[in-house]
Amino acid sequence: MDIFLGCLKAFIVGGIFCVISQVLIDKTKFTPARILVGYVVMGVILTAIGIYEPIVKFAGAGATVPLTGFGYTLAKGVEKAVDEIGILGVLSGGITATATGITAAIVFGFIAALVFPSHPKK
Repeated sequence: MDIFLGCLKAFIVGGIFCVISQVLIDKTKFTPARILVGYVVMGVILTAIGIYEPIVKFAGAGATVPLTGFGYTLAKGVEKAVDEIGILGVLSGGITATATGITAAIVFGFIAALVFPSHPKK
């Protein structure tokens, strides 16, 4: 039953993020790229002011997988690095914390490019 409840929480919170994005796409002139960047920035801001951590504890993957979760991971990485090495952690902490995700995106993007080669539009 716990796994079902965890999945339900993740689905609801992740779904709320999707609904907000869809409303922004439908009702504003924001481009999808601006919405994506806005989500990352909001993840950082909400983490900095202490609001996002309880959402992560409640929803798990429903809060860490969306782009706000990427912002959360960046902010937590910077916070950890600043605690460990000082002010230089501002420059290295976010990249260190997100390196695995960035590497996975590059590798899987490369594999997809090999499997599905591009072709010019007709």
